[in-house]
Amino acid sequence: MSEKMLRKAGEVRKRVLEELGRVIVGQTEIMEQALLALIARGHCLLIGVPGLAKTLMVSTLAQLLDLKFQRIQFTPDLMPADMIGTDILQDDPETGERRFEFFKGPVFANMLLADEINRTPPKTQAALLQAMQEREVTTGGRTLVLPQPFFVMATQNPIEQEGTYPLPEAQLDRFFFSLRVQYPSLEEEQRMVRMTTSMAPPRLEPVLTVEEILELQEMVWRMPVADHVIELAVELARKSRPGKDAPDFIRDYVSWGAGPRASQTLIYAAKARALLWSRRYASEEDVKAVTMPVLGHRILLNYRGEAEGLKAEDIVQRLLQAAS
Repeated sequence: MSEKMLRKAGEVRKRVLEELGRVIVGQTEIMEQALLALIARGHCLLIGVPGLAKTLMVSTLAQLLDLKFQRIQFTPDLMPADMIGTDILQDDPETGERRFEFFKGPVFANMLLADEINRTPPKTQAALLQAMQEREVTTGGRTLVLPQPFFVMATQNPIEQEGTYPLPEAQLDRFFFSLRVQYPSLEEEQRMVRMTTSMAPPRLEPVLTVEEILELQEMVWRMPVADHVIELAVELARKSRPGKDAPDFIRDYVSWGAGPRASQTLIYAAKARALLWSRRYASEEDVKAVTMPVLGHRILLNYRGEAEGLKAEDIVQRLLQAAS
């Protein structure tokens, strides 16, 4: 990996964040982690109350990366065909014959916003699961490959629970990162209101092409990782699982821990972070920096943990303290 390519990767991060900052006030860490997940071929789950610019953040990122963007508003009556597409009977004007023609749904995009993903039934959630994991969909006995890169950013409202279908653990595990979008600070909110009520939205130019994104993804794939970095990632994932070798607080408060996919994700994310900071190798600090968004949604608390008001993030923080 040449120095020129490393510098280019670091410049990409700076330019994307700088351009996003012209539209989105604050949320720098969230935007940085979303870019990191994309470069590592992952998907993100954004958890936050309405009005925090989650949708605007995703659409603006797609614009800066010159990606085909589609949005699906998930509702209780949404069916898999509404997302994947369907065969429609068409008349051929030349022959007069009638035949079925497949019309692609919004899932055929580079960046898909699955808005309020927990408002749709499990049948539709499962259809998205195949797209996220295999980068392809099956319909009418045919398997169709999705365009590359393919990146899902889903949103979830943590407050309203009526009329929702909680995501099963199998689908949660397919999300590379779980990112909690917080309220802005006082200064950020004042700047946001001032900026959005007194001027037209700025025009943004793409920072990356699709080809350059695929090139960065390939660089992440080929980046070497030292054994001690892999050992740390595996240790963090394994210690989150209740068992005789787990720390006392895991056995006391955790019902289910992170699986082997979490170990892999920690390494992918650490390599992507190293690349975006123009470094040749991922370090233990890179692994620790991405542990919270990787493990936060993969740890299930038991009754005692919930009764004591703990959150999965509290458990991850204690795991990090124990590993330092």
